[in-house]
Amino acid sequence: MSAINQDPKNQQVEQIKTLLSSVIDPNTNKDFISSKSIKNIQIQTGIVSLDVELAYPAKSQFALISNLIEKALAGVSGVERVDVKVTSKIVAHTVQRGIKLMPNVKNIIAVASGKGGVGKSTTAVNLALALAAEGAAVGLLDADIYGPSQPMMMGIAGRPESADGKTMEPLENYGVQVSSIGFMIDPDSPMVWRGPMVTQALQQLLELTNWRDLDYLIVDMPPGTGDIQLTLSQKVPVTGAVIVTTPQDIALLDARKGLKMFEKVGIPILGIVENMSTHVCSNCGHAEAIFGAGGGEKMCGEYGVEFLGGLPLTMAIREQADSGKPTVVADPDGKIAAIYKEIARKVAVRVADKAKDMSSKFPTITVQNN
Repeated sequence: MSAINQDPKNQQVEQIKTLLSSVIDPNTNKDFISSKSIKNIQIQTGIVSLDVELAYPAKSQFALISNLIEKALAGVSGVERVDVKVTSKIVAHTVQRGIKLMPNVKNIIAVASGKGGVGKSTTAVNLALALAAEGAAVGLLDADIYGPSQPMMMGIAGRPESADGKTMEPLENYGVQVSSIGFMIDPDSPMVWRGPMVTQALQQLLELTNWRDLDYLIVDMPPGTGDIQLTLSQKVPVTGAVIVTTPQDIALLDARKGLKMFEKVGIPILGIVENMSTHVCSNCGHAEAIFGAGGGEKMCGEYGVEFLGGLPLTMAIREQADSGKPTVVADPDGKIAAIYKEIARKVAVRVADKAKDMSSKFPTITVQNN
């Protein structure tokens, strides 16, 4: 038997790894060893300390994960105390072929819908706020040039500042950086621009905003599958897309078109969110599926994508967004905020499952004729 195998401390470390290989992360459904989340196992006079490094933001889950690991190691011989430190480390992931990542933005997530009126912008803003609440650095780009709504939803007024006359600083509220054409126009003025001007405006908003070290940039897309969607898919490094729909057949018909468009241009679908799943009467509590039931989940089954979650049709979601204080910040401990946070974690886990971007690891090769 080798000296390493005879070392009691090494045997204890192996025992700890074996035990943790059966502890499942409730957010990824993977064990902590195979996911390589466990780091720096140290054993000193009856005290075991280790780090858990998650690949997704989950501040609200840190205590739960810590308790799971402490409980799993409670029976290890000679261990009197277990110190667990849980953190998140978000990295950049792969995008469409031939498109470079943006500086200071690790992952771009498009929130899209095939048609208007399904609550896409409300979902986008709450998704951004939920990721921020879970500990990520988040930006929100309002790509709906004709109908920008994020300034109102985020409770932000004013114009962006520019230190150099060429780029602009994002405005910020609730810990989220925001850029929108709505900051630069009169709210009552219609945008009567043709397609090329709109796509140029989108690119400038995206590239000339001085985003500050973002883990995620949420892009609130305009409805449909037109010029802006095509520009985004061909020129912007998108990590993945979230499709928002309602259960009714007509909304699902258009949502399918959006899903297929992203598939054609090589942008993976991270999942589907179903808005207005049920309506609960505020007087009697009766729940009714006004727009039908199960449409979003059925679509997920047809296309092999994840059902991220369903949100009820409630007056509170609308009132909170209209007041400039969306649900995740207006009622952070409420049931609906919990749904948004669960959706956000699922989206982040799907992003984390993608291959990491390794372009920065490779040297630039220059060929010269001598």
